[in-house]
Amino acid sequence: MPTDAMSPGGGAPAIRAVGLAKRFGLIRAVDDVTFDLVSGRIYGLLGPNGSGKTTLIRLLAGLTHATAGHAEVLGATMPSRTTLERIGYMTQSDGVYPALSVEENARFFASMYGVSADGAVEESLALVELADRRRSLTGTLSGGQRRRLSLACAVIHRPPVLFLDEPTVGVDPLLRVQFWSYFRSLADGGATIVVSSHVMDEADRCDELLFVRAGKIIARGSSRELRDRAGTTDLEQAFLRFAGDAEAAR
Repeated sequence: MPTDAMSPGGGAPAIRAVGLAKRFGLIRAVDDVTFDLVSGRIYGLLGPNGSGKTTLIRLLAGLTHATAGHAEVLGATMPSRTTLERIGYMTQSDGVYPALSVEENARFFASMYGVSADGAVEESLALVELADRRRSLTGTLSGGQRRRLSLACAVIHRPPVLFLDEPTVGVDPLLRVQFWSYFRSLADGGATIVVSSHVMDEADRCDELLFVRAGKIIARGSSRELRDRAGTTDLEQAFLRFAGDAEAAR
């Protein structure tokens, strides 16, 4: 069975890709990807910049149209307007409004998702340690602080499916640990989380990894399984070996 068709088995998938492809002219950003992702797990999309991770996430979230195949989230074929309300998406670039204050951004996104309780805003800002900056204009925040606010806005409605594109870039190490602890609590509560990264040392925090190269899933499994299959204790070396095998198979 091809690696990009493998699934962990057991339980209805929360996210499904079926022959998913996206081309930009001659560039195959996502190339015939098929997988099932079950709920209550953190999945890591690992690969170098330009490997297709962001495009794959956008396809799964229904934010761009596929050239071929389709994506399903929570049983609905994407794009689905009603399903979008149940998805959290933290983009690679900061998805917040610089002319609004920190609190205004949080309240705006809460209202977009139909969340009116002040508690949700308070909890989200406390999570990213921005409660004391609630009245600050977002445009005056540092890059790392804007990144933290983007996360707060993405999770403010406690979505059952969460897509995080490079969520810890520019975040200090202590807060990064706090973020991952929060991601784990969401997964333990039944959420399905897809995290894209090119940072290998975060991989062990994921339940399962999908190595991405040139728009394809070249390997899938836990970090320990991938290391064992590659015959190395170094995850970056494991990626390089799987990448070499994929190139040789072409």
